[in-house]
Amino acid sequence: MAFGEQPAYLRVAGDLRRKIVNGSLPPLTRLPSQARIREEYGVSDTVALEARKVLMAEGLVEGRSGSGTYVRERPVPRRVARSGYQTGGGSTPFRQEQADPTARGSWESRSEQIEADGAIAERLAVRVGDRVMCTKYVYRDSGETVMLATSWEPLAVTGRTPVMLPEEGPLGGCGVVERMAAIDVVVDNMTEEVAARPGLAEELSSLGGVPGHVVLVIHRTFFASGRPVETADVVVPADRYRIAYHLPVK
Repeated sequence: MAFGEQPAYLRVAGDLRRKIVNGSLPPLTRLPSQARIREEYGVSDTVALEARKVLMAEGLVEGRSGSGTYVRERPVPRRVARSGYQTGGGSTPFRQEQADPTARGSWESRSEQIEADGAIAERLAVRVGDRVMCTKYVYRDSGETVMLATSWEPLAVTGRTPVMLPEEGPLGGCGVVERMAAIDVVVDNMTEEVAARPGLAEELSSLGGVPGHVVLVIHRTFFASGRPVETADVVVPADRYRIAYHLPVK
């Protein structure tokens, strides 16, 4: 193969990708069979199979048992706005968004005390094995799961206080800043890191993805005078969301 020349399977995948993107192969259309790809492009069965695997890994097509491979519908990505924490709303950003009368969002959560493992201990600046409150969230829009989140708070900060359970008590469902202020903890800083990775099996099962689909993970941590008081992972499907930041210039 000459320098810069693509392997045959990538060349075939690229041409099929172009047809999907430009609408020649519209959503829900059956992808040409392996035999058809072999004949049309003059390649072997192995090359045809590898080209189909590339398109599946990219999330452009999906296999249906006993039926074949079909072009997936391509949802219009929705924006997840990240523009700094706004106080005074009295609720989390998702709840503020769903306050719109036309919104059809819902969520559920479950909290439990656990021992911090190495990764969470490092993010919360506590010792491995220290007790933390772990809360898992499932967010839905019109009944469809669109977002997952897990938060961890050190019980050394919130334990035996009215805000120990993020979704219960007098401030249940309020944002981290408001809840911490109620126990005289002043949140003054927040960091976020965005990463992409293949979705875990349980995540994709909830989000309606297939093995290999990529998710975006927002790693968020709130600080009070340099001390982490809450850290969370927000998981969204990469093909359905864009993370949009609007930050002031100082």
